Amino acid sequence: MHKKQQKIIHQIFEDPVRSDVKWNDIEKLLLGLGAEISEGKGSRVRIFLNGVRAVFHRPHPEKECDKGALKSMRRFLQEAGMDYHAEL
Repeated sequence: MHKKQQKIIHQIFEDPVRSDVKWNDIEKLLLGLGAEISEGKGSRVRIFLNGVRAVFHRPHPEKECDKGALKSMRRFLQEAGMDYHAEL
């Protein structure tokens, strides 16, 4: 995992929850972790990582995730076995 990905992981798990993490950066992180990403209807994005599936909505017109979406991403990464402390 390179520095940019480590930074994004840190931002996702940071408290208090941030509202300035760009969705595009999260997608790049997920791909770097080996996730499969496919497009759904509308703004839906299906993600499969380490046997765990989730559906997220790509934010629009903003580029940043809101706090609720970031909390959901945090939970998804934890369920997929992402040990973020080991990466920081």
